Amino acid sequence: MSNRILMFFTALIPTILIGGFEFFRHSTLLHEVSMEEGNYLITILTFLISYPFAIWMFHIIEMKNQRIADEREMRAIYEERERLAKELHDNIAQTLFLLKVHLKKGKLDEAGSLVNSIDTQLRQAIFNLRMDPAEDVSFSKRIENWLEDWTTVSGIEIDSRIHLKDAYFTPAEEVQLFGIIQEAFTNIRKHSETSNVSLKFQAYDSQWILEIIDNGVGFEVTSIGRKQYGISILKSRAEKLGASYEIDSKIGLGTKIMLRGKK
Repeated sequence: MSNRILMFFTALIPTILIGGFEFFRHSTLLHEVSMEEGNYLITILTFLISYPFAIWMFHIIEMKNQRIADEREMRAIYEERERLAKELHDNIAQTLFLLKVHLKKGKLDEAGSLVNSIDTQLRQAIFNLRMDPAEDVSFSKRIENWLEDWTTVSGIEIDSRIHLKDAYFTPAEEVQLFGIIQEAFTNIRKHSETSNVSLKFQAYDSQWILEIIDNGVGFEVTSIGRKQYGISILKSRAEKLGASYEIDSKIGLGTKIMLRGKK
């Protein structure tokens, strides 16, 4: 139902019912119902008409708002998929170029590493595209499934503890959080030289905490640019979630990433 029709009914229905009663009272019941009684009757009638009409109207508005919110959430998910597709295209194109260069120079070990990188990127893309935003799979289960795939590809063990309530996050928030986890683990595989990673993701009534720790080579956070090691991506996604983030890393002591958000 369009807004114009709703506006029309809002003006028309109470006018016809209340105005019709007043016309009938003055033309037919004028000598049987006193003015004071008539005022009481019109007050009661106004309430009896306005209350169910208001309930019906707000129900229609709530349904329209929910549909708009759902469409926005779905759009956010598909926009994220488009971004991932573009990022995948650019990364693979760059990797294939480097692969060609290494093969020409006879650097087979480096070429093999690039092939593994392409394989990992494709697996990640296939996993993302396989996920139907409307399917009835919990966010926790989707993360666990992806971590299992990541362990299979990377050979790195993961100790995960995920405690999330169903529907705790909106679909748009899930997209950002899933992207953060993927980006963090992609960087761990590329740079950390770790043998073990732990992930703790817990949601409480008023806040949630995501913590990712590896025991790899680490790095000096203050000595790198903001665009290195995916820090800019983590920052951007954290800002979209309204969350704070901390990165603690030292050479030889591994890296810890922590995000905190409020609900």
